[in-house]
Amino acid sequence: MGSDGKRKKRGRKSKTQTTLDPTTSTINDAVFSINNVEIANSTAPNSANNHENRRGRPKKRPKHSPEKPEKPPPLTNGEIGVAPPVEGVARVVPAMDAVVKVFCVHTEPNFSLPWQRKRQYSSSSSGFVIGGRRVLTNAHSVEHYTQVKLKKRGSDTKYLATVLAIGTECDIALLTVNDDEFWEGVSPVEFGELPALQDAVTVVGYPIGGDTISVTSGVVSRIEILSYVHGSTELLGLQIDAAINSGNSGGPAFNDKGECVGIAFQSLKHEDAENIGYVIPTPVIKHFIQDYEKNGSYTGFPFLGIEWQKMENPDLRLAMGMKPDQKGVRIRRVDPTALESEVLQPSDIILSFDGVDIANDGTVPFRHGERIGFSYLISQKYTGDNAAIKVLRNSKTLEFDIKLSTHRRLIPPHVKGKPPSYYIIAGFVFTTVSVPYLRSEYGKEYEFEAPVKLLDKLLHSMPQSPDEQMVVVSQVLVADINIGYEDIVNTQVLAFNGKPVKNLKSLANMVENCDDEFLKFNLEYDQIVVLRTKTAKEATVDILTTHCIPSAISEDLKP
Repeated sequence: MGSDGKRKKRGRKSKTQTTLDPTTSTINDAVFSINNVEIANSTAPNSANNHENRRGRPKKRPKHSPEKPEKPPPLTNGEIGVAPPVEGVARVVPAMDAVVKVFCVHTEPNFSLPWQRKRQYSSSSSGFVIGGRRVLTNAHSVEHYTQVKLKKRGSDTKYLATVLAIGTECDIALLTVNDDEFWEGVSPVEFGELPALQDAVTVVGYPIGGDTISVTSGVVSRIEILSYVHGSTELLGLQIDAAINSGNSGGPAFNDKGECVGIAFQSLKHEDAENIGYVIPTPVIKHFIQDYEKNGSYTGFPFLGIEWQKMENPDLRLAMGMKPDQKGVRIRRVDPTALESEVLQPSDIILSFDGVDIANDGTVPFRHGERIGFSYLISQKYTGDNAAIKVLRNSKTLEFDIKLSTHRRLIPPHVKGKPPSYYIIAGFVFTTVSVPYLRSEYGKEYEFEAPVKLLDKLLHSMPQSPDEQMVVVSQVLVADINIGYEDIVNTQVLAFNGKPVKNLKSLANMVENCDDEFLKFNLEYDQIVVLRTKTAKEATVDILTTHCIPSAISEDLKP
């Protein structure tokens, strides 16, 4: 009977131990909320004694009882109630206090009706205090902001914040608070190094499901170049298995030393995936901060204005004149507006970037046993920096020193807070195409719903000049003058009165200064629109009044 009782006791004990499996996120929430946030000070010592007594260690206890405060090793056994977490709390609690809740009121432009703004809405997210009386959060947390307020943990006061910089590409924003009271008793978060695979991470923030601070834990599952959804770019990122929910955005991810190793910013929602969250790592964060400190504003991450293909096929390498010991990637196209277009050519083989050899699959050595896309090397640079590129051209090795710059696309992925441009004549609403415009017109699934021609230009077209824009007839505001043209929607404008349309401002200037009898617009698919000049300009006034439109032209296009 006694032995059975002991066996039962052990059975219950082993269950307690298995609750600390780091792959079970719901159990880890309980572990971290009890140990490191709310109840650690009051419950950790008692639970440690009870737990250790049940573990059956009375023989060793007398030897070490005088040194009870100095007992960190049991922490590695994953025990929930041992005394060392008190020591951990002393290290982690200041970092927890540095995590703030971000309240933002957004007023987004209406890209489908560009003379209006959408109804304002509110959101809440997370942020954390860093050195220099500054706060970091996500760019999408304060996008199109009207007002931003911050609230500290345990406080009932919201403080007005000022947005210093928004890095759309890297999805990071920098804030500050002018009120000195906000900074009292707050210790800034310290940054740690890039973690290794399987390193423990703890994500802290204010997600949905409650008002108080929330802590989830997991491990680093993957380190690679990730697609940043908000910025439509590809930068270094961490994949973790800790839960990242709505509201976690902008919250810090800590390592087991209490150092910040990243910012939570997005998660993968898919029926075949569970607990896949993504974190912006410290190299990207430090690049953003140093860029701001160096230039006084955010200038962005540089990119090579090229498209390239892998050189893994041996026959392809042989045809391109590569030696057996040479590796690299082939340039398919060069952006004509990029600075690199002066020295790089299609079919050049990029052998190395800044002295780092590039493999045939486009990767470079990263850390021990790891490889990463060579775009990582470019993203470590700053706008205006120089880089050495070695290429193979016609079986000859050439070296160039190029100046790096930001990459501009024909259809930009974001408008960086600017209101959309528009021009109206005779009910025809002309505007420029951007990703926010496509999202406004076709919804979140615009990549499937938008016309194929627009998607082809989005993915593959390169601007031929620095100021080139894709101008479309967004819609036709019905009036007597435009009878028969009502069905024209999102159709590209190619020329006006025989002159090519380079951008919206040039189109507006040509129409406004036109003395010809007719206005003739050449659209794609060989469609034309012809209007009598004098009648069109007179009808525009009535159409604006009917639709309560304040102006026929946006402020940025006015001479």
